[in-house]
Amino acid sequence: MTEHVVRDAESATYESVDAADGMHKGVLLDESSGAPNFAMRRFVLDPGASVPEHTNEVEHEQYVLAGEYTVGIEGEEYTVSEGDSLLIPAGAVHWYENAGDEEGAFICVVPNGDDEIRLVE
Repeated sequence: MTEHVVRDAESATYESVDAADGMHKGVLLDESSGAPNFAMRRFVLDPGASVPEHTNEVEHEQYVLAGEYTVGIEGEEYTVSEGDSLLIPAGAVHWYENAGDEEGAFICVVPNGDDEIRLVE
């Protein structure tokens, strides 16, 4: 049986995301904290931030916490805001842009393990 884990929000360390201008990631839970199957991460999109088209090896489930920003998935654009949910399938081409004046933030849950990110050129 897996042990339960409760973590303080302040315990996450945020780092800039490579290849993304103005995006930061904090790992809330993953294998290192005892989560056996999934990693839960919090991403922050600064005002003016953009993330180029890319793919991931694993699916992403996302929940928007704050702000309003645009997400492109497989050639379609969506304006998302607090309370919206997204499923980005493994291998789907997607991107992000925060053209607003406020920070955007979302929770992203992915399966534990390797996740190769490939930029689309």
